[in-house]
Amino acid sequence: MIRRLRQKFWTTKPTRSFGGDLAVLLFIAAAAAFSALPLVYAISNAFKPLNELFLWPPQFFVRNPTMANFYDLLVLMSSSWVPFSRYLVNTLVITLGGTVGHVVLASLAAYALAKHDFPGSKWMFSVVVLSLMFAKQVTAIPNYLITSVLGLVDTHWAIILPAWAMSLGLFLMKQFIEAMIPDALLESARIEGASEWTIFWKIVMPNVRPGWLTLIILSFQALWGETGGQFIYSEQLKTLPYALSQIVSGGIARAGVAAAVGVIMMILPITVFVINQSKVIETMGASGIK
Repeated sequence: MIRRLRQKFWTTKPTRSFGGDLAVLLFIAAAAAFSALPLVYAISNAFKPLNELFLWPPQFFVRNPTMANFYDLLVLMSSSWVPFSRYLVNTLVITLGGTVGHVVLASLAAYALAKHDFPGSKWMFSVVVLSLMFAKQVTAIPNYLITSVLGLVDTHWAIILPAWAMSLGLFLMKQFIEAMIPDALLESARIEGASEWTIFWKIVMPNVRPGWLTLIILSFQALWGETGGQFIYSEQLKTLPYALSQIVSGGIARAGVAAAVGVIMMILPITVFVINQSKVIETMGASGIK
C-alpha cells in the first residue's frame, strides 16, 4: 500500500525517505493553514451577530451565523444620496485606468532601459531604484502640489496619473526583461526587418507575460483600496473604499458592518491573486525580489 502511494504521489526520484517526504508535506500543510487563519477569522467575523463580536475571550468561529451585517450594510448604502453603483464605477474607472496605463508605460520604459544603451540610462535606473526606498506618505505633498498645478485636483486623473509612474513596476519589468529576453532574439528580429514596436508587442510582451500579470495584480491591489480623500472632494467622484470607510466610522454599533465591509473589500483582490499566484512566484524569483 505504501509503495503504491509513493508511486502515485512522487513521480520524481526521491531525495528523502517516504517518512521524510510525508513530514515535509505535513509541515507545509500546517504552515498554509496557519497563514490562512486571519482570512478565516475575518470571514467568520462577518457572519457573527453583534453580541458574539464582543465576547471575551474572543471566539474564533461563529456560533450563530447571520446575514444581518450584510443586510445592515445594504440598508446604509441605499440611504446614501449618491447611488452605490456610482461609487463602484468610480473605483473601477480608477483601478482599471491606473492599472492598464501603469503596465503599458512601465513595460515600455523597462524595455528601453533593459535593451537599449543610451546616455544616462544607468543613472535613470539608479534613480528608479532609489525611489523604491520612499514610502507613499513621503511623496504625498509633492504629488498633491504637482496635481494641483496641473489642474487635476477633484478628478480621477489625480489618482490615475501618479499610478502610472509607480517605480516598482518599472523595476520589476526591467529585471524580468533582462532575465527572459536574450539580445540574440531581438537582433534576429531586427535582421528580419521587424520594427521596435513589432519587437515590443509581438516578442517582448508575450515572453514576459508572468511579469506583467504580476504587475497587474500589484497595481490592482494598490488602486482597489484607494480612497482618494486627499485629491477628490466631490461626493459623486468618490470611491467605494471611501464610502465604506464612512459607513463603518459610526462607532462600535457598526462593528458588524465593518466586518462585512472588510470581507467585501478583500474578495476581488484575493480572487485575482489566487488565479495568478503561480505567475507572481515565478516573477519574484526571476526579478530577485524577496
